[in-house]
Amino acid sequence: MVSYVVNSGPRNVAPETRERVLRAIEELGYRPNATARALKRGVSETIGLILSDITNPFFSEYAHAIEEAAAERGLSVIFTNSGLEGTGADTGVDLMGAEADLINRMILRGVDGLLLASILDSPDLDVARAAGIPVVLLDRAAPFPGHATVGSNFREASRIAVEHLIWHGHERIGMITGFTGGSTTDDREQGWRDALQGAGLDPGPVIRVPYSRPGGFDAGVELLESGDRPTAIFALSDQQSIGLLYAIHQAGLQIPGDIAVASFDGSTESAFSWPPLTTMRQPVREMAHAAVDLLGKNTPATHRHFTFSAPLVVRQSCGCVPATAE
Repeated sequence: MVSYVVNSGPRNVAPETRERVLRAIEELGYRPNATARALKRGVSETIGLILSDITNPFFSEYAHAIEEAAAERGLSVIFTNSGLEGTGADTGVDLMGAEADLINRMILRGVDGLLLASILDSPDLDVARAAGIPVVLLDRAAPFPGHATVGSNFREASRIAVEHLIWHGHERIGMITGFTGGSTTDDREQGWRDALQGAGLDPGPVIRVPYSRPGGFDAGVELLESGDRPTAIFALSDQQSIGLLYAIHQAGLQIPGDIAVASFDGSTESAFSWPPLTTMRQPVREMAHAAVDLLGKNTPATHRHFTFSAPLVVRQSCGCVPATAE
């Protein structure tokens, strides 16, 4: 009877009986044991989420959307941050080993499924596979054998962003990109090239820095001090773009009058930079709901790549007229 009250079912309980049980629970200080319940039912109703950099506003908003999507389905989320964004072979960090260790820890916590945003094109999922834990890969540009993958149309969206700068009359367009990111970085870079090639333009200067505000600032300083200053810049993340805006302001130049900027991600803070950023907005809420749903459908039919369109959000950094506040 107590379990029917605590779990709101599966059988109905008369209101008078329910009140007596609730009074007894309060008097005795009874607390449901989630671990025991998970053992009995064979599920923990908990999913794991591993992100590479929670300080990135895009991933912060993605994590929040995943929490909301999970809660709507009666699930809890255990989150961990790998902190691997910006690391590489030159730092002596074993990226695959570090990530595999985090996956193993999640499995030991008894999660029913795992959402993973890896910086590796081929993450080591052997432990999860052996344990029968379904894994959905986030922020992916391409399929991964045996698992569902979710991502934006990185290449096409980047092409659209750069074509918008070309539409404004820019012919010398540089790019700020990152050290890590695998195919998602490669696809964004290729989208930049596609747009320039389609317009018959030569590639502008390319600066590779960490996906961070300081990285964007350093790239901006380098571009502005070079003898090959572009009239427009496409940055592969909002974090880099916001650092770039600061560097341009520090140099006493005008945005977009002297240098126009377009970005990628569409995080909330992109609307509150100065000037507000023109950016490709990744649909985090839609992607979050799809990813959580896919964990409950671990069948070969769902082991495919799910692509979401990232629309162009036009603001002032590219040269368009000011719009009303979002």
